[in-house]
Amino acid sequence: MTVNVGVIGVGMIGKDHIRRLTTVLAGAAVVAVSDVNAAEAAQVAARLSGAVAHPTGQDVISDPAVDAVVVCSWGPTHEEYVLAAIAAGKPVFCEKPLATTEEACRRILEAESAVGRRLVQVGYMRRYDPSYRALKAVVDSGDIGTPLMMHCTHRNPSVPGHYTKDMAITDTAVHEIDLARWIFGEEIVAVTVLTPRKSRLGGELQDPLMLLLEVEGGALIDVEISVNIRYGYDIRGEVVGEEGTASLGESSPVVVRRNNMYSGRVPEDWRERFIRAYDVEFQEWIDAVRGGGRFGPSAWDGYAAAVVSDAAVTSLLGGLGRVEVSLGEKPSLYEISG
Repeated sequence: MTVNVGVIGVGMIGKDHIRRLTTVLAGAAVVAVSDVNAAEAAQVAARLSGAVAHPTGQDVISDPAVDAVVVCSWGPTHEEYVLAAIAAGKPVFCEKPLATTEEACRRILEAESAVGRRLVQVGYMRRYDPSYRALKAVVDSGDIGTPLMMHCTHRNPSVPGHYTKDMAITDTAVHEIDLARWIFGEEIVAVTVLTPRKSRLGGELQDPLMLLLEVEGGALIDVEISVNIRYGYDIRGEVVGEEGTASLGESSPVVVRRNNMYSGRVPEDWRERFIRAYDVEFQEWIDAVRGGGRFGPSAWDGYAAAVVSDAAVTSLLGGLGRVEVSLGEKPSLYEISG
């Protein structure tokens, strides 16, 4: 069975997912696209065999030829499209964020719970990265004892001009927020944002930032966010347990030693660092759609990340220090985490 996919939003990430679905992965075909830039959507569709460019995302979802939907549009539109896909009974892969407010995320949870089965997957691709999967496997095995702390580093060489103070949390640190919940298997109950000395390269941004996340069992996760560090895209992680530690391996595939020096490559950006994770993420999603399997990160995961991010933004912009997180009751549909 080939899964016929409709893609809403054909910007940079949308085009990359279309490339992935049509030339890298097995079992999928892109048959419909839409974008606020209708001309761009038409050009993308023209390069695909048998694909149609629709005027709106709603038209993509209602197209009878579309089996499943990928949402890559502007964040504030996500709620509308995810709810429409749920109403149509079609699986929907939604790039982060699930929605831009806690209330909107709750509406999605309620709609999916009313259907009584999982249809939504949120694009937290790091869960599919081989290094992070290996790290979680070590933690779950108990080989390092009970995990006590985690140290995370998320460094970007630069960010675009429209990047705002809150985006260091909602667009960047949100990945570590999701990872903390996934690796520890616990919800985050409080967050504190600290502001170190500002980098002269950060302009008006408060750059870098330090987040301190507290999970239910008492473990602490610290997250360094640096978004104008110039030298490359550098992702690090280490879990400290009672009897040992486990760290992500180096991202460079080779180390060169010459002239009394050694060197390895630092990825240029997130696409280079996590390209394999995106491939695995989408292949597993397509396989779940085809075979009726269990989807990955759920609407609850998207909701939890949004609520924790909101608390972190409150800590940062309000200068409130430690902010407690209240997620409310978890619907029974999500008791088995993705």
